Amino acid sequence: MKLNDIRDNPGARKTRIRIGRGIGSGKGKTGGRGQKGQKSRSGVAIKGFEGGQMPLHMRLPKRGFNNPFGKDFAEVNIGMVQKFIDAEKLDGSKVLDHETLRAAGLARGGKDGVRLLGKGELKAKVTFKVAGASKGAIEAVEKAGGKVEVIAADKPGILFTIWDLSRLLGVSHPELLPDGDFVPGGKRLGDFLLHRPFQLWGYFPLDACSPGGKLSAMPSH
Repeated sequence: MKLNDIRDNPGARKTRIRIGRGIGSGKGKTGGRGQKGQKSRSGVAIKGFEGGQMPLHMRLPKRGFNNPFGKDFAEVNIGMVQKFIDAEKLDGSKVLDHETLRAAGLARGGKDGVRLLGKGELKAKVTFKVAGASKGAIEAVEKAGGKVEVIAADKPGILFTIWDLSRLLGVSHPELLPDGDFVPGGKRLGDFLLHRPFQLWGYFPLDACSPGGKLSAMPSH
């Protein structure tokens, strides 16, 4: 076999139809759309439209909700940890935290850390440092002689509107917030909030705010 003999299997690549290239092509003039009507026009999107009847996706009931305060954990089972240790992809003698598990390709995502789950069997003596762990996972790790250290959650916070902030700092108008409350760019916090209407909500740790004091945290984007 030579390089010039290598080619795809018959039918592996299909040439696309070039519409609007003359009547001799079979797809000229109307280009396969037929004559007149809504579907022959451009800019039409009627997917799911049922002629005015209540469409199916609106007839079905809604289920559940999206929790705005929910945590995003990367779920890791102890059985997979043992499998990676046996394959020498993980060093069981070191503390296994989020960074270590992610570097090994075991923890994917999880902006709020790793949650250890108890599916599978763990034989190695391992120390974990994770954001959360199930009761069964902790028992299995301790049974193997290991240890699970659960990292403390972040300090609770509270949401303030621009008017809550002004009352907290003892001023009647947000634009009159005391000098010294700066944000990136050298602008005062009051000006920053006043001219950014889509950022009227800011997240501040509870210990960052005090009546008449200054804010040590910046609003979240």
